[in-house]
This record gives sequence, C-alpha cells and structure tokens, in this order.
Amino acid sequence: MSKNICPLNATMNLIGTKWKPLVLFHLLDGPERSGILKSRIPEISNKMFTQTVRELEQDFLISRKVYPVVPPKVEYQLTEKGYSLEKILRDMDEWGRRL
Repeated sequence: MSKNICPLNATMNLIGTKWKPLVLFHLLDGPERSGILKSRIPEISNKMFTQTVRELEQDFLISRKVYPVVPPKVEYQLTEKGYSLEKILRDMDEWGRRL
C-alpha cells in the first residue's frame, strides 16, 4: 500500500458499499450457495448481488466455485483475506444490535 493512502480509505474502498459487508458477514460461517446467500439479503437486487460478489471476488475477499452440474451450482466462500475482516464484521453486527 502506498504511504499516501489512508488505511481507513483503503479499507472502505474494499468493503464500503451498502452490500459488501452483508455478503461477507453471511459467509463467516462457511461456504454458501449463490441462491441461499442472496436470499439472506432480501433487499438486494439480482443485478447488485452479481455486481457485489464480482467485486469481492476481484478484490480476493471471496472465492467462487462453479460445479459442472445442471442446473448450475455456484458456491461462494471467504478467502483468508476475507476472513481477516471477521472481527470488524462481528463488531459492526454487535454495534447494530445495541441500537
């Protein structure tokens, strides 16, 4: 990371959208099929879900596994880098519970 980039800014660039923390949080307990993961965030549209998981995958926070079956089966899971956010995500969840 460049010395000129604020560490918090770098973090927010990776997880600072409305949906990314929710997707990451729901993957903390292990791999999840695409449809089930999306159903845990009912407010997210199909388009935003697809965009969000693609960005998280590009940033190496999640990985995607496609099974060669019909109908298609896609599973997402956190990478080691993604799991490094666990404390932040759980703290945010706990803070929200106290509102």
